[in-house]
Amino acid sequence: MTRPRHIELITLLEISKVLAATSPIGRRLYSAMRILGDYLDMHRGTVTLRDLTTGELRIAAAYGLTRQEIKRGKYRIGEGIVGKVVKSGSPTVIPLVKDEPLFLNKTKSRNDILKGDISFLCVPIKDKNEVLGVLSVDRLFEAKVTFEEDLRVMKMVAQLIAQTVRLENLISAERQEKESLRMELKAKYRLGNLIGSSKAMQEVFRTVLKVAKSRATVLLRGESGTGKELIAKAIYSHSERADKPFIKVNCAAIPENLLESEFFGHEKGAFTGAITTKKGKFEHADGGTIFLDEVAELAPQLQSKLLRVLQEREFERVGGNKTISVDVRLIAATNRDLESAMSSGNFREDLYYRLNVVPIFLPALRERLEDIPILIEYFLTHFNKENGRSVSLDVKTLETLTKYNWPGNVRELENSIERLVVLAEDNIICQSDLPMHMRNSQTTVSSGLKGSVETLEKERIVKTLEANGWIYARAARSLGLTERQLVYRVKKYGIAKK
Repeated sequence: MTRPRHIELITLLEISKVLAATSPIGRRLYSAMRILGDYLDMHRGTVTLRDLTTGELRIAAAYGLTRQEIKRGKYRIGEGIVGKVVKSGSPTVIPLVKDEPLFLNKTKSRNDILKGDISFLCVPIKDKNEVLGVLSVDRLFEAKVTFEEDLRVMKMVAQLIAQTVRLENLISAERQEKESLRMELKAKYRLGNLIGSSKAMQEVFRTVLKVAKSRATVLLRGESGTGKELIAKAIYSHSERADKPFIKVNCAAIPENLLESEFFGHEKGAFTGAITTKKGKFEHADGGTIFLDEVAELAPQLQSKLLRVLQEREFERVGGNKTISVDVRLIAATNRDLESAMSSGNFREDLYYRLNVVPIFLPALRERLEDIPILIEYFLTHFNKENGRSVSLDVKTLETLTKYNWPGNVRELENSIERLVVLAEDNIICQSDLPMHMRNSQTTVSSGLKGSVETLEKERIVKTLEANGWIYARAARSLGLTERQLVYRVKKYGIAKK
């Protein structure tokens, strides 16, 4: 007895509909198996797919099996009936499961019916000549229904499943490629919390990664708000001392009379109020990294003591005579013109050269305009998440923010975006939402700004050359340039020794 032809066509149509849906592939395959089960009067059915990485066969969807039974459905190619169908690429019919020794029952789902008249039908899921997996069903053995009829329907369903799996694999591969590219771009444009695609920031990133593995002292130069502390933390986190302490000292925030005690600690009774012995920052940083921010603010007396620590790696606590040795990697930072401070006698020349082993100059935000949209996107995402908002900028507002001069650099940009997100009444920030001084600002990438930047660069080169006795190699190191780059700029600006 054969089934009506139109029932078969309706079944295939319904299966093709569920497989073409946009729901997760596991759900689509389950729906297809359920429809097929109704058509074939099957007890249970499975779609077993080959893992493209390991080659292992796993049940991807099943009808009539529990979750635990599905988890147990794993095979090697060539193992059991399922594995042999994958290996051969040919359908197999087991008329009576109870009489077949190759039937492994790995899912442990058929223990209650192995004594009955159960048939097992298994067809390969093929994409061209590649076997992607197996479609299999259990059904009661019935002489009135031929296996050829069931196999014909199962082969057509397997073909529909093959097309679905192939498309899903292509989508998955494309998704992975996009994610890989996204991570590659992220790695290229980010270093920790530092972000930048500009040539200037890429050069900073390269220098950071080079110097991080060494013990060399690093001097970070740049305007306030350019991210010197973030650079210091990036050097530390990429160094071999990343599991050791990172101690930060803001030299400008601690009163001068307390700095020595903060740096080196003190003994009990060393001064009024010293009721206990206290370790200093350098002791706490032993084995790790110490970051001295605003190092140019150190008093001359403390400069000499810092120089000794850098040279000899030892010091005494205030009020003590015991010499303490430390192993500390030093990173210093300043927004001051150290060369001018040296010339005026406010900063020791010998300390300058001890600190200036590897100088890293952080560009101002106005010198890396191409990074502004990336930074804005990053800060918008961060502050939207922090405040439960979904705020974005319109095109004109983004253009205005990109052209603004940002005297406070990245710190000012970050604070501005946070304020806009918090105060925004709508989900779109317009130009009218910007502060008046930003809306009226005309300090764009104009020839006037370019001229100002070039004037500042020329003055800085002249001062550095004078401070280094017009020795190009030393001056280039101080400026973070190669000697060839320095010579080019000297010729460009027509600089001559007086």
